Amino acid sequence: MRLVILSDTHIPRRARDLPEQVWRAVDGADVVIHAGDWCDLASLEALDERARRLIAVHGNNDGPQLRERLPEVARATLDGVRLAVVHETGQARGRDERCAARFPDADVLVFGHSHIPWDSTASTGLRLLNPGSPTDRRRQPQHTYMTAVVESGALTGVELHPVRPEPSSSGTPPR
Repeated sequence: MRLVILSDTHIPRRARDLPEQVWRAVDGADVVIHAGDWCDLASLEALDERARRLIAVHGNNDGPQLRERLPEVARATLDGVRLAVVHETGQARGRDERCAARFPDADVLVFGHSHIPWDSTASTGLRLLNPGSPTDRRRQPQHTYMTAVVESGALTGVELHPVRPEPSSSGTPPR
């Protein structure tokens, strides 16, 4: 089972749409996970329509329309892997153990908010993943998203992908 992991897309505030590279990844995925901060209902509807399966939550920048449609915490079991998704987890210091205590029944926690990619494992075995942002890198060197594979009850092949600049319609790469 192929996963695409996204967060903090901030459409249309930071981008008009997801980068084409991300849409191609979505098209090839079995499950898309989004950890919040969509910012508009249209981006949720577009991703929901295009994804085979969407697991998603709202973030702190999401208004009432998104909060009506999305939970604060989502949970799913994917081929035996117990997944939890939440937008905010608090400060980096102590995050692994704090989240392990909050999500004792999860194998993997996907979160967002910071726009800082994160991949760690708590002492309990909980894997914590933050894909960064494909549209708003803030102080990070590049825009990012993650992919992973769930196979035989295990999460494998977690990979952080930089979003590469797309050529403009004039053939000149964007600045």
